[in-house]
Amino acid sequence: MMEFIHEKIDIGYEKLDRTDSPDGRRYLTLDGNAYPSVTTVLGILSEESIAKWRKRVGEEEANRIGQRAATRGTAVHSLIEKYLQNDPDCREGFLPHVVQSLENLKPLLDKHVTKVYAQEVPLYSDHLQLAGTCDAVVEWDGVPTIVDWKTSRRPKKKANIPGYFMQLAGYAVMWEERTGMPINQTRIVMDVDDFHPVMYKETRDAWIEKLIEVRDEYNRRQLFH
Repeated sequence: MMEFIHEKIDIGYEKLDRTDSPDGRRYLTLDGNAYPSVTTVLGILSEESIAKWRKRVGEEEANRIGQRAATRGTAVHSLIEKYLQNDPDCREGFLPHVVQSLENLKPLLDKHVTKVYAQEVPLYSDHLQLAGTCDAVVEWDGVPTIVDWKTSRRPKKKANIPGYFMQLAGYAVMWEERTGMPINQTRIVMDVDDFHPVMYKETRDAWIEKLIEVRDEYNRRQLFH
């Protein structure tokens, strides 16, 4: 089994309190600010298309598909986390299709991840006034990198997932604020059903201004909510 090197970086806390409501998720910072999660803010990008899809398939079917995807995604995240923690029994207790997702992604992890700094780490930025939980901060090919694990039923075109890249750009800014370690490189690593895994290479600098634009639009809508 691959042995991953770990170097824990102190961010000043172990966890952040968070609340969920119909308006989305908010994190409470150490200074008492309640910042929206970056995924809540980016949700405005897909509001219209999701509403059309729910209308087309029906509420009950939409809820079923959404719940199944969320359950699978959470399980795959958990298994990857255990694998990167060098747990030899990491596969125990997971359903076969979840274990298969790890087996699909394992060659990428073994080849590219050279060090693990943090996993499932809650972060926030006073500059962006956003927060969120980052899947992993690692060295990818020796370069500090923000990584997000995704699962999908079918391959996604890069042009159709700008929110993914904005999300990671936000995490990169949050990480630097909390640790002083600048990170520009980002990676989306996606397990796709009946297809090979897909890796999307991006940078913080290419997407951070776009994230700020979406955040500003989100804040404007909140004023008139």
